[in-house]
Amino acid sequence: MRVLAIDPGPQQSGLCMINSKTYSPIHAEKISNEEVLDLLPSPDTLVVIEMVGHYGTGMPAGKEVFDTCVWIGRFLQHFTDCKLHVRQMMRRDVKLNLCGSARAKDGNVIQALVDRFASGQPNYGKGTKKAPGWFYGFKADVWQAYALGVTYIDKQGESTCITSSF
Repeated sequence: MRVLAIDPGPQQSGLCMINSKTYSPIHAEKISNEEVLDLLPSPDTLVVIEMVGHYGTGMPAGKEVFDTCVWIGRFLQHFTDCKLHVRQMMRRDVKLNLCGSARAKDGNVIQALVDRFASGQPNYGKGTKKAPGWFYGFKADVWQAYALGVTYIDKQGESTCITSSF
């Protein structure tokens, strides 16, 4: 089985297709949300989408958060219409799984991934064009999409990390 992990944004989203047996990234990129809606993954693909959460910070949510929520709904509908299994997962679960703390920052999540899959490799395990590493081509939201997919695979079968299923 393959896992398509999506870190949604208001205009673009990070995505990563992952081999669920080896955890190896098959494809990773940041693309426009309209392009995500053009994706037609194979039937053996499970889609996991990061869900927006509120953690009681007292800070108001801005337009970007609500725009992202709209896109999450569109992604859910699209992939459900494609007859794929779709799951949602909270960012908090990713941080807890990879870093052991809900207060972890993006840099901590990236370092946890590097330590796990490319320990001792230079350049965060990206390698070079001539000698690509595990994380070759990773940037920005692609890291977070991969972290989401890794967490889903780690937690597969644990209903605590899945907020809903379509």
